[in-house]
Amino acid sequence: MNTGEQRTGPSYERLLLICCSATFVCYCGSYMRIPVVPLYAKLLGANTVDVGVINSTFLLVAGLFSLPLGLVSDRVGRKLLILCGLLTIGGTSLLLSLASSARQIALIYFLFGVGVASFGPTMMSFVADFSPSTHLGRSYGWYTLAIYGGMSLGPAAGGGIAQLLGYKPVFIFAGVLLLVLAVIVFFILPRARHVLVNRPPRRPAIDIMRGLLRNPSVLTCWLVTIGGFMGFGMFITFIPLYGQNRGLHIGQIGIVFAAQAVSNALSRIPFGRLSDYVSHRSNLVTAGFICYAAALAGFGFAVNLAWFVLFAVVTGAGMGLAFTAVGALIAEVVEPGSRGIAMGGYNSSIYFGMMLGALVMGAVIRSIGYPHAFFIIAGINLAVTAVFTLVFNFTRARARFEAPV
Repeated sequence: MNTGEQRTGPSYERLLLICCSATFVCYCGSYMRIPVVPLYAKLLGANTVDVGVINSTFLLVAGLFSLPLGLVSDRVGRKLLILCGLLTIGGTSLLLSLASSARQIALIYFLFGVGVASFGPTMMSFVADFSPSTHLGRSYGWYTLAIYGGMSLGPAAGGGIAQLLGYKPVFIFAGVLLLVLAVIVFFILPRARHVLVNRPPRRPAIDIMRGLLRNPSVLTCWLVTIGGFMGFGMFITFIPLYGQNRGLHIGQIGIVFAAQAVSNALSRIPFGRLSDYVSHRSNLVTAGFICYAAALAGFGFAVNLAWFVLFAVVTGAGMGLAFTAVGALIAEVVEPGSRGIAMGGYNSSIYFGMMLGALVMGAVIRSIGYPHAFFIIAGINLAVTAVFTLVFNFTRARARFEAPV
């Protein structure tokens, strides 16, 4: 936890600016390839199954490697893993420009998943390392705004470059951008040992993992994240098809996605600050997921653009409220020496949730149709939210009972 920690070196504000700027550029450069790779793979002879395998490979690898690489960052240092992640992501982008088959793209996407797993949880842990306990919420508000800003701008920039110059220049531009970023980060980002004066004692990895698995607060944060990103994976995968079935054209579907992205990103700042002022961040998680589940269920009733946009805005706001608080909550309930692996588990939950949302809900939609599938994913989110709320209420009640009088 941050309480009692002393920080030295650059100021909190400067460190947050460095981390958010690096994160924005990283995700912007990484996501330039997202709209281009399926088209590039098709040009190389890939079919729809091949494209699905490529995307699934990335999600699976990012999910599998986030947790162990988070542990590695606890052992060898945050800065080293951040740099390795940037170099790997940038290198895979350059390799894409040399790919000549769908199989090669899948292999490159395997390495891309490793790079993202190296960068994501490590940077999240680093932000928690230097943030005062009173500023965790706003730190993650700005940090996640940088992520979603990069994820929103990246595909637009990549599509624009591809339209003007072709597919390969997108990969080359993004790769060079990320490698330059790695050089800048090497010189301006301090090592964790220069951020904290009181470093946590190093514990055996098995003890750290055993402690996390016995921490119900962390486990329920991971659980609710899986449920939430199952809904998000369903949204990004099937809203285009569902919207088309409801009579929306491609431009209107783009408006729906933009509404969700803008609401999600902009809500992070006020909700992050709010989480620093409430007594229990877990209450904000519960409120956010209730709104989120209601919006997912609402898509089942959507019949025109106005309704789709409305529920997209509520979806984004619900995610902004819930997940800004979840990130800060995980940093709050674990010791500094366990943050890397805890954030690794959080990132694994994100990628596994998105993958399950695409795979499982696709089968559900085929069986019972879109409206009922949205009701089911809303019910799943309400169920995991109920478990989360019960666990945190029980934990607080036990803490009050065990507190000395």
